[in-house]
Order: sequence, then structure tokens, then C-alpha cells
Amino acid sequence: MRSPDEPRLAERRALGVACGAHVLHDGYTDLLYVLLPVWQSEFGLGYAEVGLLRGAYAGAMAAFQFPAGLLAERLGAALMLAAGTALAGIAFLLAGAVAGFAALLAALLLGGLGASVQHPIASAVVARTYQGARSRIALGKYNFSGDIGKMIFPAATALLLTLMHWRVALSVLAGLGLLAAVAIFVLTPRFEKRSTATAKASTSEPVPSTAAPSADPGPRRNGFPILLSIGMIDSATRMAFLTFLPFLLTAKGASLTTIGFALTLVFAGGAAGKLVCAHLGARYGVLASVILTEGLTALGIAALLPLPLAAGLALLPAIGLALNGTSSVLYGTVPELISPAAHARAFGIFYTGTIGSGAVAPALYGLFTDGFGVPGTMLLIAGMVLLTIPLVVALRPALPR
Repeated sequence: MRSPDEPRLAERRALGVACGAHVLHDGYTDLLYVLLPVWQSEFGLGYAEVGLLRGAYAGAMAAFQFPAGLLAERLGAALMLAAGTALAGIAFLLAGAVAGFAALLAALLLGGLGASVQHPIASAVVARTYQGARSRIALGKYNFSGDIGKMIFPAATALLLTLMHWRVALSVLAGLGLLAAVAIFVLTPRFEKRSTATAKASTSEPVPSTAAPSADPGPRRNGFPILLSIGMIDSATRMAFLTFLPFLLTAKGASLTTIGFALTLVFAGGAAGKLVCAHLGARYGVLASVILTEGLTALGIAALLPLPLAAGLALLPAIGLALNGTSSVLYGTVPELISPAAHARAFGIFYTGTIGSGAVAPALYGLFTDGFGVPGTMLLIAGMVLLTIPLVVALRPALPR
């Protein structure tokens, strides 16, 4: 006989697995910022090559999220999520054994491929386990858990680098991923596949239109492309800032431990920004919220340049709040511009565009940095952030009154 507590236990197990995977994978993604200066010194890299390393991981992760979701439908969520986590761990193990830039780039591409499974599959596990309004609450906890990984892993990596060689530190981090893969495979709930009759019935039902998300008439026709452009600029400037922040801090005299602490401050501010700016967007609208957050981001980056190290560290949480807060406003605006039947496709396009631009940006900004230095690049990033303001003004007619 089935215990009344069994469904709740399954829910907690599913949420625990999803949150744990999110902590690990987001932590893996953002600890790279601590390692980039180490690799630059070790392999004699230019800033364009540094940007390419960061972009390779993010680009592979962006490109394979949709295929990973499709494979999970055939092979099962537990197997795919565990395999991707193991692949990410193996990639860090290989990164700790490489002898040059090309091999390191290949290892990070492999790591991005492994990391691609986490967002689509872990979120699907949560959504499938929880029902109704409780699913929204559970997904909110899942989304926030990624910020915990962003705060913990860079600081922990910086601490490991003070205790051991970076290659040994990567082996420790890789081992953590491999252990997590085993736990994920064992603990992830298994879902029964639909029966053949159910599958046939579902295929006989009318399929919602998958027309382009811009099918709404009037000014709303251009709303989604404008919103996507804002999101791509926001993501590109955020990733570029995070990529070159450690080099700016190094020039101010920061140690590896201090850099890890600095990134933790940025990510802590970013986690708060997701909550604060979501409420701002709901209360004051996307126009006022984006102008405020992007304006504060540009001012914060420009103000960071002349400040000494201690004062710069004090400013980083505020920069993180504005830097990361815009994204929550933009994501919440997508449903306002798109008919319900096209929501899934619209979000797919939006995530692909924003993650893809964030993957390409570090390499492009790296080329500029090789010619004009890190401070020049930071000023360029601050200027590019301000390009979102005329775009959000152009978006206003498309927004519902």
C-alpha cells in the first residue's frame, strides 16, 4: 500500500536533485572566472584567447541545451542528467592535465557540452514532480539554487588555489562532479513513459500553432525582436564584465583569494538583484526598471575603474545587483508580448539568443582588450550597456497598457 507521505518524499527528492545539480553546474560555469588569470599566466595567452576559453564553455552549453532535452525524452532524465554531470567532471579532469591552449579549449568545449543537460532536464524534473501553483514555488527555489553555486564555487576555487597547484585543484573539483553524477543517477525520480494509447490520443489532439512569436498584430509585432535585442546586449555585457573583472582587480593588487571573494560579492548582489528587480518590474514596468538597472550598471562599472581595491570591493555587490537584475525583468516580459500558444518557442528563442551572445562576447571584447587594455574594455562595456535604453523606449508601444 502506498504511503500518504510518498508523493511528498518524491517531490523533495526531485527538488533536492535538481537544486544540487544547479548548484554544481552553475558553480562549474562561474569558477572559470577565477581560473582565467591563472591560465593566462601559465600558457602566455592574449585577452582574445582568454575570452575564447570562456566563450567556448558557454557556447557549447547554449548550443546543446535543446538536443539534451530531446535525448532525455528518449533515454530518461536520470541517465542524461547524470551523464552530463559526469562529462563536465571529466572535462575539468582533462583541463587539469593539458599542456597547451588548444587542448584546454577542447576540454572546456567538452565541459560545456556536459553542462548543457542541467537547465532543461533538472527544471523538467521539478515541473513534472510538482503540481499546480506548487510547481511555480519549487521552480523558484530551483532557480535561486544556481546563485548559491555562483557564490560558493569561485570562492572555494580561489581558496584551493592558495593550498595547492591549479592542476590538483581541478582534479578535486572534477572528483566532486563525478561523485555528484553517481548521486544524481541514484536519486533522480524515474517517470513512467506514456502508454501507446495515450501517445496516440495526444497526437490526435490539435497542435497549437508554432508560428513565429511575432505573430501579434500592430506594434506588438516588433516587440519580441526588440526585447530579444535588449536581452542579448545585456547578456553580452554581463559576461564580458565578469570575464575581465579578475584582470582589473589583479591590476589593483588583488590576490587569487581576493578575486574569489570579489566574484562572490558580485554573485551575491546578483542573487538579490533577481528578487529586487522582479518586484520593480511588476510595480513600475519594464521601461523604468531597465533604464534604472542598466543606468546603474554603466555608472557602477565606470566608477569601479579609478577606485582603489578596498573601495572597489565595496562597490561590487551594488554592481552585481544592477548587472543581474535586468535579466529577471526581461524574462518576465516575454509572456506579455507573445500569445500563449507560442510561449515555449519564444522562451527557447530568447534563451538561445541571450546565452549565445554571452558566449561570443568574451572573445570579441578580448580582441579589443589586446589593443586597448582592460580599463578601455570596461569603459566600452559601460557604453554598450547604455544601448539598451533607446531600445527599451522603442519597446514601450508594444507593451500592454
